[in-house]
Amino acid sequence: PEGFHFPLKMIPPEMIAIELFREGSTILMILSVAFLAGRKKWERFAYFALIFGVWDIFYYVWLKATINWPASLFDWDILFLIPLPWIGPVIAPVSIAILLVITCGLILHLSRQNIPFRPPIWAYGLSAAGTLVILYSFMSDIDATIYQQLPEPYRYDLLLMGDILFIISIIGSFRSSLYGRKG
Repeated sequence: PEGFHFPLKMIPPEMIAIELFREGSTILMILSVAFLAGRKKWERFAYFALIFGVWDIFYYVWLKATINWPASLFDWDILFLIPLPWIGPVIAPVSIAILLVITCGLILHLSRQNIPFRPPIWAYGLSAAGTLVILYSFMSDIDATIYQQLPEPYRYDLLLMGDILFIISIIGSFRSSLYGRKG
């Protein structure tokens, strides 16, 4: 009810276990629905990421509607606990969720038109690099999470870099899919 503030206070181990179980269960539920909704591997991936993106956006919408939090998109949040606590401003997961929803909508649109989604090899590398950069931006401030200190300023440059790498990989993947280019 009071929200959370930095420096964080450690919660009891049994509460951490419940939260980890909840997070794992949410991922398992989303994977299950995606597996049932899609027929091919890219459809299943697209449904997973689409559901995850919509879930993440509406998580914050409903928090705002029910408890009037966050006050702004720049409020800090504890985003995830697996494998380490992830922290960052609300705008970070929301921007990623929006990219996921748009990308997956396009993948599913291609699928409905029987156009296979064919990312070139380099797109996998850019997507992986973008993902790692963003994950680093969330998990690098171990002092603020594990050692209960005040957080360092969030690295918006890393979020932007990760988002840009992901966008370039997606544009290349769609071009490759539409025009049949490989590599």
